[in-house]
Amino acid sequence: MSNEPTENPAPAEVTAAELEQLRSAAAKAAEAWDKLLRTTADLENYKKRAARERVEAETAAQTRVLSRFLPVLDNFEMALAAVSGAADPAAKSLLAGVQMIAQQFRGALLESGVEEINAVGQAFDPNLHEAVSQQESAEVPEGQVLQQLRKGYRLRERLLRPASVIVARPPGSAGGPAS
Repeated sequence: MSNEPTENPAPAEVTAAELEQLRSAAAKAAEAWDKLLRTTADLENYKKRAARERVEAETAAQTRVLSRFLPVLDNFEMALAAVSGAADPAAKSLLAGVQMIAQQFRGALLESGVEEINAVGQAFDPNLHEAVSQQESAEVPEGQVLQQLRKGYRLRERLLRPASVIVARPPGSAGGPAS
């Protein structure tokens, strides 16, 4: 045996058929890779869409539930207004109890993300306010809220209920019966 290195045989020539097979396999691999990339992108888009839809569904459910509590809060506030001027000790005791319940109720709504819309003195905004009438006013600029008849609320950025308001108009202007 000799210690001479063995020579590698010359690379075999690739036949036209083998070359065509390699090209076909490369095209299939490229097609499979493209399909994988598209499928991966579709899956990511689906995950994002599903997460967005889940958040929207949760917010819609919260909105429905919390909207049902707003008339209850209105009734608490009407009860407070009805007994607020009473001098009777029993009425004062009732007032203190109702005030505590109403405050606790407001706190629970606030913790849930419900915010009161403060309309008085603000410019009328049809996205937040519901104008039920107009009233002439020389003291308040036209289009400003004069009086709030019913409080409005929103859940974060979503409107739960618009504030019912009376909007100022200039004296002597058309738009309703003159005083």
